[in-house]
Amino acid sequence: QVQLVESGGGLVQPGGSLRLSCAASGSIFSIYAMGWYRQAPGKQRELVATITNGGRTNYADSVKGRFGISRDNAKMTVYLQMNSLKPEDTAVYYCNAGPDVGQWSYWGQGTQVTVSS
Repeated sequence: QVQLVESGGGLVQPGGSLRLSCAASGSIFSIYAMGWYRQAPGKQRELVATITNGGRTNYADSVKGRFGISRDNAKMTVYLQMNSLKPEDTAVYYCNAGPDVGQWSYWGQGTQVTVSS
């Protein structure tokens, strides 16, 4: 079992930055692929970024060049650095974990990100 707790969301102005954190507990963090998804009101949940246990990353086209995913296995934490934020980035952001990308077994409770002036 893996428990995931997101933090770092909030209200930011367009063009600003936020860093989300996802702290894991309960299992061997280093063996898991990790990801961030988001869900805006009235829309389906969508992929934002993923990182394998080997550190290989992948991003949605809408965030490439603006967002960065990273992990610290010693701290059992995955991060999402979000720069140049836009109003369309407003959503609840969810952290997830699984044996491989796309095989998501565990989800966090989500953290709200609001980009507005």
